[in-house]
Amino acid sequence: MELVYTPTRADIADAVRVQTRHGSFRLLRWLLPVAAALAFLAVALLLTGPGEPDTGGAVLMGALGLLSAVLVPLSRLLTTRQLYAMIARQGEHRARVDEAGVRWTSQDCEVVAGWQLTPRYAETPTQFVLFSGDKGRVGLAALPKRALADAADVDRLRALLDRNIDRI
Repeated sequence: MELVYTPTRADIADAVRVQTRHGSFRLLRWLLPVAAALAFLAVALLLTGPGEPDTGGAVLMGALGLLSAVLVPLSRLLTTRQLYAMIARQGEHRARVDEAGVRWTSQDCEVVAGWQLTPRYAETPTQFVLFSGDKGRVGLAALPKRALADAADVDRLRALLDRNIDRI
């Protein structure tokens, strides 16, 4: 199967969102909000606890709580921005998917990835996101569904992926 497409910022944002759910970043998705909640609880205790309120400590804990609360969305935004800047310069992409793996070509680049390099994938409403084999699933690549001719091709690509790699 061949896909021809120009990556969009939305494609990259979707892939990064999926990566934060399934990759090594998933721990941060839970840890940072818990840290933010604990920091805000500390602020409340510092301001309302027995004795004189510690406004300096409360301001510091509030700042740490706020940072913890915005770090995951901010990291997604910055990662999307950096990846899109790099990928958009390549213009049109072609992906050839077969039983051996995927071959991506663009203006200045060609990448061949056997299935052992991308052994897992996740499906979103708009694309298939392939993950590297490392435990953190740091590497990712996307195959947008809009690059396929019709709905039957989406089903064929899903079946091809299911035969060769694991869905997460």
